[in-house]
Amino acid sequence: MTWAPRVNRSDDPATARPFLTARWESLILLNYECRRELLEPLVPAGTELDAWRGHTLISLVGFMFRDTRVLGVPVPFHRTFEEVNLRFYVRRVVNDEVRRGVVFIRELVPRHAIALVARWRYNEPYLAVPMSSSITLDRASGGHARYTWSFRRHEYALDALATGPARPFESDSEAAFITEHYWGYTRQRDGGTIEYRVDHPSWPCWEPDGFRFEGHGELLYGREFGGILAGPPRSAHLAVGSEIAVHHGRTLPV
Repeated sequence: MTWAPRVNRSDDPATARPFLTARWESLILLNYECRRELLEPLVPAGTELDAWRGHTLISLVGFMFRDTRVLGVPVPFHRTFEEVNLRFYVRRVVNDEVRRGVVFIRELVPRHAIALVARWRYNEPYLAVPMSSSITLDRASGGHARYTWSFRRHEYALDALATGPARPFESDSEAAFITEHYWGYTRQRDGGTIEYRVDHPSWPCWEPDGFRFEGHGELLYGREFGGILAGPPRSAHLAVGSEIAVHHGRTLPV
């Protein structure tokens, strides 16, 4: 799941059993250019903004969670649900390794328990709202994915349409940059940062024939981000998805 899991005090949390496993499916990713100065106050300590060929991006992402398990155990009534998140991209250099990661500006789910625990325990910006979805995607022929939700009596929708088979992307493409950040970073209330790893294979993608976000973005995301989302995205991707594993988090050294 996209919130940071509990902190593992061992030196190598990735060797432990994954905190959470699931399938992420039918991912819509709308990508917008964003001014660096708008994101810089949100960058967790120990990381820096990551850019795609000089372009600083935010992404509005909708997808399905399926077969959700915590420490291998199915979560009753919480195995299948929608999520929509707004995120941006950071990087952290560890010795000679560049860890490319995401930071969430807001995450929407339909389950109050998920949102409550994530906010209280991990300081993740989760919000529970009524949500629904309509998905007719087939990897070989395309189709349609649509996520809808409501907030303060306003209706929102994120959808995309594609035709033909989903295809692998080039390793140096924008689709690779957007989908292949394998780390998550969460700023904590005390100013520290939790880092966690997310494993999944590369996702075949479509370049959608049509895509859109509808809704009062300023109400949900604030004036600056809402203004960005009111304009057209610079790019869009529709990804098949796969099994994922979220590993235990660790607090970065000060």
